[in-house]
Amino acid sequence: MKFRRLLSTQAVLLAALAISVQLIAQDHQSTASNRHHRYRLIDLGTFGGPSNWFCNDPNLVGGACAIQNNRGMVVSGADTSLPNPNYQNPNIFFPPFTVPGDPYIQHAYQWQGGALQDLGALPGGYNSWAQAVSANGLVAGLSENGGFDPLFGVPAAHAILWKNGGQTIVDLGTLEGGYESLAFGVNSRGQVIGNALNTIPDAFYFFPVQSRAFLWENGAMQDLGTLGTGTDAFAYFINERGQIAGASFTNTTVNPVLTYCTFFQIPTPTQDPFVWDNGKLIDLGSLGGTCGVPNAMNNKGQVVGLSDVAGDVDYHAFLWPGKNGKMQDLGTLGGCCALANWISDAGQVVGGSYTANQYFHAFLWKQGVMSDLSAGSSECSFALGVNSNGQAVGFTCGGRHNALLWENGQEIDLNVFNQGSSLKQLVLAYNINDSGEIVGLGVPPGVNVRDVFNLGHTFALIPCSGSEIEGCVELPQSLPSVPEPSRQLPPSTLPQRGGRHRRLVLSHDTKDLLPDTLDGVRPPCFRCTCGCGGAGYCLVYPTTGKLDGTCIGSGSNNMCAAKSNTTQCPVGAKPIRPSSFSCSIFTVDTVDVARRCTD
Repeated sequence: MKFRRLLSTQAVLLAALAISVQLIAQDHQSTASNRHHRYRLIDLGTFGGPSNWFCNDPNLVGGACAIQNNRGMVVSGADTSLPNPNYQNPNIFFPPFTVPGDPYIQHAYQWQGGALQDLGALPGGYNSWAQAVSANGLVAGLSENGGFDPLFGVPAAHAILWKNGGQTIVDLGTLEGGYESLAFGVNSRGQVIGNALNTIPDAFYFFPVQSRAFLWENGAMQDLGTLGTGTDAFAYFINERGQIAGASFTNTTVNPVLTYCTFFQIPTPTQDPFVWDNGKLIDLGSLGGTCGVPNAMNNKGQVVGLSDVAGDVDYHAFLWPGKNGKMQDLGTLGGCCALANWISDAGQVVGGSYTANQYFHAFLWKQGVMSDLSAGSSECSFALGVNSNGQAVGFTCGGRHNALLWENGQEIDLNVFNQGSSLKQLVLAYNINDSGEIVGLGVPPGVNVRDVFNLGHTFALIPCSGSEIEGCVELPQSLPSVPEPSRQLPPSTLPQRGGRHRRLVLSHDTKDLLPDTLDGVRPPCFRCTCGCGGAGYCLVYPTTGKLDGTCIGSGSNNMCAAKSNTTQCPVGAKPIRPSSFSCSIFTVDTVDVARRCTD
């Protein structure tokens, strides 16, 4: 996962489990050409509310969730038109991962062939959300269950499996009598993986109890254990073989340095990625540092992600080649750091890396060679997904906000296919399956691009066959030229110390990145460990246009820090001087710069 914002009040401590990246279980090798010249754009819509939510946003620096399969199915969550009774006291497993939460009830959905199907929620619960779909159409996610979590004082949520075409909903329960669980992945066998909180006190993580990786199958939830003497583990991916990839603390010795793995800005023990195979945990090791994060696994059991190198200052993309193999350093594009986001069944890897001149570019790695997908450009780019035909998708993270497709050495702005649609801009390409179908995030009419993660709509780009005409847009023979940004982006505006559950930080003035501010005032980012008393700004909730009781600012280690502060940021108050503010490479919030607050 991967949050856009962290709140440090106890009521929202469950944030760390809410977002993580998943595996798209690619069920077959497509015979489609790896180059498509015509696409049909479809806005997947909502259930009457404003938003169609993504399960993961790229500010948290990692691959997309498994919301798409090779059968053309897409799953996620969308707003209904009904008011959310838990709006003021939400379980922030659910978007927008803040307090207050979504003013509308949101339901999980599955989309296929033009039909958006409401998957509903558990009896007694209001909100549900889907995070993964298997090759044969099983769906995993979470739902409120009508219960209450006394540890955090919020509505309880359980991991869910939807089957029988979405007609049957199965409550997967929790571990050790705990109150919360979340499903991150599912395969065609009906095996579901995720995380659950038990009731064992924990001194080595931000939760007061342990977070444990689980495997659910045949009606029973199994604790996968941990590496070494670690207390906490996280399961993120499962493939068609039943292999599971995740991460675990390896001991109980707290490292003094904040690393990529310190989701909540607190030091933690060493964390290594692992693979669970036939009942055994395999420690994938590291590239010399104390933090490793898996970002994807394919059906061959190969795992990619990032690992700190010695000293825990820089990190590199890694590939674990499979059973009995050793973690391989994929290197960088010449700069300090790189991370791998996705791996196809054919073994191609995509992600992002600093270049020698401190740009941040999308890369494609195959057969031992890392290629710069934006070579010669000074614009920031990031690749999130790749299919077995070598087509990669991602987005620009600089002055423009555009969804991208890379194929046959060409970078294509997918907005060339956005003609006459209900969306005014395609800002993010998220997944691509082996048939070349693309899922992404777009901006509907009346919504500013900076609010795309709160008010955006999911779109699908479907390749047109030779006989299709209606709604199909041809790729121009000569692509429109794209102006270069006025200057190179400073390195600190790009991915550094984000973490799976965190936003990134822009620690410089954002005026070159955000030309669409409300009044031209751009408050500079500031640094302060969350809760240390640093100055922040009161957040304006995008749906209501009023303060929501949150103080937000830049945290230490290039993170975004936020905290509930209803005294200085009274809920429902009208902002005095609203303006744009960014703590990430992509997401922009509206804040009241006339109200300073304590984060």
